[in-house]
Amino acid sequence: MSLIEFTEYLVKSITKNPDMVKVSSFESDEDVTMLEIIVDPEDKGAVIGKNGKCANAIRTLVQAQAYLNDKKKVKINIDSF
Repeated sequence: MSLIEFTEYLVKSITKNPDMVKVSSFESDEDVTMLEIIVDPEDKGAVIGKNGKCANAIRTLVQAQAYLNDKKKVKINIDSF
């Protein structure tokens, strides 16, 4: 499973509108992969979570998946339409 598919699976499982979830990947300098997660505005709070705990959990799981796929570092940006 690729990093984008894994991230989409995680985010779609906690949103009310899973069809509105879009994940894009960008390669930047020094082997850093940028993932941009775009969700429906009413789902943004659920994805971020209280005090950012859900977003941190997503980051941790995605970073672990990236490690298994021999990626160095992953940064995640969560935004809405």
